[in-house]
Amino acid sequence: MKFPKKRMRRLRKTKKIRDMVKETRIAPSNLIYPIFIKEDLKGGLKEPIGTMPGQCRYSPEAAADELKKLEEKGLNAIILFGIPRKKDNIGSSAFDDKGIIQETIKLLKDETNLFIITDVCLCQYTSHGHCGIVQNQQILNDETLEYLGRIAVSHARAGADMIAPSDMMDGRIAAIRRKLDENGFQDIPIMSYAVKYASSFYAPFREAVSSAPSFGDRKTYQMDPANAREAILEAKLDLEEGADILMVKPALPYLDIIKSLREKFNTPVAAYNVSGEYSMLIAAIEKGYLTEDSIYESILSIKRAGADLIISHFTPKLLDRGLRL
Repeated sequence: MKFPKKRMRRLRKTKKIRDMVKETRIAPSNLIYPIFIKEDLKGGLKEPIGTMPGQCRYSPEAAADELKKLEEKGLNAIILFGIPRKKDNIGSSAFDDKGIIQETIKLLKDETNLFIITDVCLCQYTSHGHCGIVQNQQILNDETLEYLGRIAVSHARAGADMIAPSDMMDGRIAAIRRKLDENGFQDIPIMSYAVKYASSFYAPFREAVSSAPSFGDRKTYQMDPANAREAILEAKLDLEEGADILMVKPALPYLDIIKSLREKFNTPVAAYNVSGEYSMLIAAIEKGYLTEDSIYESILSIKRAGADLIISHFTPKLLDRGLRL
């Protein structure tokens, strides 16, 4: 049998040469770790999240201890989610300067050198569990924008390095940008949840932060999973309003969307490897159906699709793997 001159296996012969020609690499600087802070937990306490094995809700002090360990392994950035003690119709604890996230930011700024991103939304803080202000079971878009701006400013005032609005209200990026600028925070960037689908993959997260809506669903403001062209328009509008980074959420079921944004826009693209993606892989690994190599492979696929930044609950496991810049 006559072989062609080109043999593809030549560049696969050893690990050294495979590493030399590797097209896609994941570095610690690509990863953002999402962490849940619960106001009712004090001191060094933490509690496991039943739907997300290996993940916990932390007191601010326990979070600081955990994050210092991860920082030593190369962790660079986190995104904070708060679980307040009290909720009301307008989510007032979300923009309280002494709120759980605001106090945690201050503590982490003293205890670590991490880049701190904060999720800006109302769902964890409202009694109804929706991401906006509600009246007669209708989510009010424009009325919500004022509250989102107040949350963003309170986070920036506490020391946040980046704001990440996840609410999916129309016009929110412009409203938040204006509020930040008016209050002297012109240099605080916005990472927009620009393309956030109404996904079933969020279910473990909603249990983790007790944010399930008390009525209806979020399909009137989050995107239809069937729509791809709409994602480009959402991203374009957010860029025009002042977004600095675009995010796609979830990640694995929407790799085509990540790729589309990467090809269409020159701005950095982030992807959120959400709770459901985490939990289903962990379940398969615990059952012995898959090995932990599936974690790296799944994150690699997100990077290969075009994501510059990846928010993932797998971050500690990836850091343990010994990723190198």
